Amino acid sequence: MFEPGYRNNWHIHHAKTGGGQILIVTAGEGFYQEWGKPTRRIRKGDTVNIPANVKHWHGAAPDSRFQHIAIEVSGTETRTEWCEPVAYAYANTIQ
Repeated sequence: MFEPGYRNNWHIHHAKTGGGQILIVTAGEGFYQEWGKPTRRIRKGDTVNIPANVKHWHGAAPDSRFQHIAIEVSGTETRTEWCEPVAYAYANTIQ
């Protein structure tokens, strides 16, 4: 469970083949963003398919707790790279 306003750092789910991540939102409201793209608002019932090797972050809206199931997609040579914190400006470019 993400507390209101909490978000993880930018990160990448690397894979040589296959890989990536699927998020299934189970409670609350949050945000998802891929590097260089607008932030998407996500709510209970939404699913996000994140391709391998895409830098992204996800977290709770400022006024809502947020919960999701995170499924790692099978692949070869998979690993997660944790990157820098999300800048406030990125977290507020909502689409």
